Amino acid sequence: MPSIYQLKPAFQAWLRPIVGRLAGAGITANQVTLAAMALSLAAGLALTIWPQHNWPLWLVPLVLFVRMALNAIDGMLAREHDMQSRLGAILNELGDVFSDTALYLPFALVAPLSPAAVVLVVILAAISEMTGVLGQALGGPRRYDGPMGKSDRAALFGTLALWVAIASQPAWLLNMALIIACILLTWTIINRARGALAD
Repeated sequence: MPSIYQLKPAFQAWLRPIVGRLAGAGITANQVTLAAMALSLAAGLALTIWPQHNWPLWLVPLVLFVRMALNAIDGMLAREHDMQSRLGAILNELGDVFSDTALYLPFALVAPLSPAAVVLVVILAAISEMTGVLGQALGGPRRYDGPMGKSDRAALFGTLALWVAIASQPAWLLNMALIIACILLTWTIINRARGALAD
């Protein structure tokens, strides 16, 4: 299914010079993974502490972009600079779920978003990532099927943050976007499960 994830090769090519410099400086893939988790947690805490303020919302798109870059960089360091490890694989998978939860769950405190819809998106996102890992558990590749993968969720919440900060969108439209995301996440779970079974 179509997904922003399909743009990853071009994004990686843009980041490759940075990856080379980080590797030369002795920065490890696991350190980058932990940095992405810490960044997400910090942004999520800001939303939790100041849910009525706009400045944490304005930071969200920037944080999401940096996090996506860090997630791409840690994988490239691991694969292209001989840093793959069992710990790295665990941090990579758990880090994504941790970062999603830490950054997206606080949106439940942000008016006029529906807390129930936000929580359901976060739960379905975690299930979709677990379903992707099941592909490996069954002896096949890790599944990244869309239409609502990690990058798509980042685009969704980055857009929601801007919409709320600008305060020009009606509540029903914001919450409709969350409901559509729940539908697409359910579709993603089904696609990944089917792909894992087919592999």
